[in-house]
Amino acid sequence: MTISDSYVFGEQHRTEQNRLLARAHDPMTSDRLASTGVTDGWDCLDVGCGGGSIALWLAERVAPTGTVLATDIRPGPLESRPGLRVATHDVAVDPLPEAGFDLIVARLVLRHLPQRQQVLNKLVRTLKPGGWLQVDEFDTSYEPLLLAPDEPAARLYEKFLAAKEFVMRSSGVDPKCGRRIAAAMREAGLVGIDPQPYVQVRRPGSADLELLANHTRQLRDGLLAAGMSEDELDELRDLVRAPDFRASSSVMYSVHGRKVHA
Repeated sequence: MTISDSYVFGEQHRTEQNRLLARAHDPMTSDRLASTGVTDGWDCLDVGCGGGSIALWLAERVAPTGTVLATDIRPGPLESRPGLRVATHDVAVDPLPEAGFDLIVARLVLRHLPQRQQVLNKLVRTLKPGGWLQVDEFDTSYEPLLLAPDEPAARLYEKFLAAKEFVMRSSGVDPKCGRRIAAAMREAGLVGIDPQPYVQVRRPGSADLELLANHTRQLRDGLLAAGMSEDELDELRDLVRAPDFRASSSVMYSVHGRKVHA
């Protein structure tokens, strides 16, 4: 099975999803990437680049002599940058060069793949000796409600979370992928494994909560099949705008590992 076979999020509302993902998670992803020392002259690969915000950030860091290859199964248009190349690519099946990159980042890609370990092994082979791999992945088994206007609202939110997990699992997504990444990277032969967990508060207007609300549209058919109604999805969109709504985000694990020097 490839990414294109299993990817649960369709084209509709994808631009909005990419915008919200960037707003919610780019600060963490870019801070972690910066800690690798990425700089002028590095060759970088962004797997599953989405809207391209991280690829553009990397292109600025490695200029003027470095390169960035931004790949996705359906890459969108990216602003032109020196050294930046965009390619249609499915990391599950398409080849990658051996020992071609100083730094690889893959955010929210592996959770969609049943062959996660094989893909990790491929990414390790694609690293230069001493190169860095950064994998950012959710553990969506943890995203508890903290405060709701009333008990019916709380039950609605919990019902939505359960329906969303059913839809994701039915599409082959591993909800606990994030917590498994560090061990999987060690099994792939990387050293210096460094997992860092990040949690945000979902509050009205926050990007992570708006991203969740966008899922009511992106995953609409699956959510309805899982037992939610159109009225409940409308009520949920109202609920997450309520001033006294608070919830925890999922845990985002950002995991570093390095390829041993030859």
